[in-house]
Amino acid sequence: MKYLKTPTSGYRKIFRFSAMLIVLATVGASFSQSNQSPFPRQMAWTAYNLGTTGYNQAVAIGAMLREKYDLTLRVIPGQNDVSRLLPLRTGRVDFTANGVATYFAQEGVFQFANSEWGPQPLRLVMTSNGLSNQGVAVASDTGATTAADLRGLRVPYVRAAPALNVSVEAHMACAGLTWDDVVRVDFPGYEANWNGLINGDVDVAYGTTVSGPPYRLEASPRGITWLPVPHDDDECWDRLLAIGPYFTKHLATRGASISEDNPHEAGTYPYPLLTTLESQDNDLVYALTKALNENYDDYKDSGPGAIGWALERQVFDWVVPYHVGAVNYWREIGVWTDEIDAHNEELIRRQGVLATAWSEVTAQNISDSEQFQTAWMQARAQHLEAAGFDPVWR
Repeated sequence: MKYLKTPTSGYRKIFRFSAMLIVLATVGASFSQSNQSPFPRQMAWTAYNLGTTGYNQAVAIGAMLREKYDLTLRVIPGQNDVSRLLPLRTGRVDFTANGVATYFAQEGVFQFANSEWGPQPLRLVMTSNGLSNQGVAVASDTGATTAADLRGLRVPYVRAAPALNVSVEAHMACAGLTWDDVVRVDFPGYEANWNGLINGDVDVAYGTTVSGPPYRLEASPRGITWLPVPHDDDECWDRLLAIGPYFTKHLATRGASISEDNPHEAGTYPYPLLTTLESQDNDLVYALTKALNENYDDYKDSGPGAIGWALERQVFDWVVPYHVGAVNYWREIGVWTDEIDAHNEELIRRQGVLATAWSEVTAQNISDSEQFQTAWMQARAQHLEAAGFDPVWR
């Protein structure tokens, strides 16, 4: 190598070459960092079972994240509310595409009113508010057309799934019915109870009108009929909301046997709800919220319910607060108002009251599960009322 004629000149050449490599490496690192993905290489969510609209939408969002950000999203199906939220609480997943159980877990009620759970500090990122309803379907061969016709029918009860069971109970209450007026049949999961309806083991199932199982029921020999919840029946709605305060009146135009020419008059709530813990990293939540909104066109056609992720269909004043990372993004693009922020802060204050009540009860070291639940529900109601909140459940 001719440029190494002398030790001095050789060292000088080598030094210059090494310095050039260092500069290039620094520039390359800076360029890489400036174009770095805001996400980790992998992320995990839980969602409803395979074939459900919640699972399908999560998979479609995963495909978008893979294409745009080189992120691999693993979607883990959960049989029930507990199996979807437990991995989130224990840190095995980062988010869950959940249902109204997010609200129940926040409140520490039903399956979450025990010493292993209690009120959870959950936060929303974004929700889907589509053209569908959350309703009660019956097999058409039963002849049932109203909530009153549920009397005597075989109604599924999904273990560890208060989101389903309470919603069914709320619809029965519309007609003044309770579980004593129907034949309760227990099932292990959401998919299993719809399969039971299709196979003739029960007569009723609950779910979103655009989910996969209702379409299978529609195509089966039994057929599908969605029970209406008439919007002008105030007494019906008063009874329904006393049990399910998360419902709002809605006219669905999408779903099995439902169209603009044959709408379904009943109620709904956001589904799925992209949920995480309060402790989730702010920057990650901000980046995910931004990615979902800016790349909506990439997954909006993944299913009949995916239209609900559109910016104009977001509901920011529901019953669970939004994560600060999401709030930062929504405020940045100008859709987060002072009124919404005040509402969100009240929901966060409610969670603080629930946490205080929970600490008070757990400090008593009550070993009996029934006594613990009774003490918790009493303390919960007392603390919420003292803070000016409606306990809803006692």
